[in-house]
Amino acid sequence: MINHVAKLGNVSVGENNPVRIMGILNTSPESFYKKSIKSTKQQIVNTVKQMEIDGADFIDVGGMSTAPYLSTSVSEKIESQRVLNAIKTIQNVSNLPISVDTCRASVARSALENDVEIINDISGLKYDAKMIDVIKEYTPSLVLCAFDSKRVIGDIQSTKNLLKDSIKIAKTSGISSDKIVLDPAVGFFRKSGKGSFFTKIKSDWLERDMSVIQNLKSIKMNYPILISVSNKSFIGKLLGKENVSDRLFGSIAAEVVSVINGADIIRTHNVAQTKDAVVIASKLSKRNKSL
Repeated sequence: MINHVAKLGNVSVGENNPVRIMGILNTSPESFYKKSIKSTKQQIVNTVKQMEIDGADFIDVGGMSTAPYLSTSVSEKIESQRVLNAIKTIQNVSNLPISVDTCRASVARSALENDVEIINDISGLKYDAKMIDVIKEYTPSLVLCAFDSKRVIGDIQSTKNLLKDSIKIAKTSGISSDKIVLDPAVGFFRKSGKGSFFTKIKSDWLERDMSVIQNLKSIKMNYPILISVSNKSFIGKLLGKENVSDRLFGSIAAEVVSVINGADIIRTHNVAQTKDAVVIASKLSKRNKSL
């Protein structure tokens, strides 16, 4: 089977392309990592300019926290407002492609109306029934995350099955394979939680997240894969570090292993540090020769 090379916006990802970096721009005060919150225009300008200098290939804008262990839901109007303010500010200071992290159709629509080319849907197009209509109309590039509203086993096969379901939805909506990137959703499979945007599993969530990173090549299914492990709970659990700010080195280590195991895009809060680590991991692993 041939590995798909995808385009997220105007950036080629996958196969022999360099590992790309997606910088996280949180505009939601409810977010789990307080240092990452950028809600004023000046904070957004400064952050985006720095991310560009540090080597980001995309900016991923989120207007609502979706951490499973937090109750952080906000109205679609507030999420949309936050996202649009950020988009307009970014477009004034940077030409980097913008990805919008949302699973709500109205938020996606307003972003796409404002020239955003990438939708990063943590529900894999399954949360909002109207999302399919928006995707059909605008045909954006997509990051599809593994998600189910029902309880699943939580093993590698169930993760692949959920991603296959999302690929099918995307293709039914007229999206070609070369606009699709997969995300196995590290941190979003739990036995219980306060939020609405996680998948309930029968297995242990820590084992599940570790297994995903160890088996990325199997999960890829010939699509480029995005990994977002930056400051996630499994790192805190493995290191015994409850404070999110203490997880930088653990995050970098997990990102390096992800690159060696086949990740094509790393989504991160720490662009400069991640960029250095990704360059070294790519060079030393000869990953492009083995893909």
